[in-house]
Order: sequence, then structure tokens, then C-alpha cells
Amino acid sequence: MKQVTLRMEDRLANFLKQAAAARSESVNSYAQTVLMAAVDPEYAGDEAAQLRERLARAGLLATPKPVSYPRPDPAAVAAARKRAARGRTLSSIIIEDRG
Repeated sequence: MKQVTLRMEDRLANFLKQAAAARSESVNSYAQTVLMAAVDPEYAGDEAAQLRERLARAGLLATPKPVSYPRPDPAAVAAARKRAARGRTLSSIIIEDRG
């Protein structure tokens, strides 16, 4: 087995450590799995699709979680509408600018 030294940004190294820990794997084992999935020539299609498919087969494809946003406070929305209604209309600004 060969040994490779790899330089990467601290941020990427931290993400790698977190991802490995989340899978209860060593960083080395996780990195090896990701790299193997990225270079396996077994699949067809464009490069991005190939990589996604390889990562999915290796169980490494992250799926985004749906984001839910809290609904704004109705009173705050009503107050914002009132403030917005006090401004000048766009048509009056255009007419004034045209002179």
C-alpha cells in the first residue's frame, strides 16, 4: 500500500474530519472511500453524474435537508405594510423626473 501526503485548506480538513466522525470511520478510511468513489471508471455519463453516482453507491452522497423558515409575525408584517404605504409611488417619481 502506498502512502500519499496531501495538502489541503484547514476548512476542508475540518470538514473531512467531521464527515469521517459522523460515519464512525477514521479520516484515512473515509478519504480512501471518497477517492475510490471519485476515480472508479465503471460508470458512464457526464463527469458530474458519474461522480454523484459513485458517491451514492459508496454511501457518501450528501442529500440536502429541507429548510423550513418560521412564519413572520403577522403584526410585524402589518406594521411593515403600513410603513411601506407612506412612501411616494413610483409613477409620481417618474412624472416628477420627466418634468
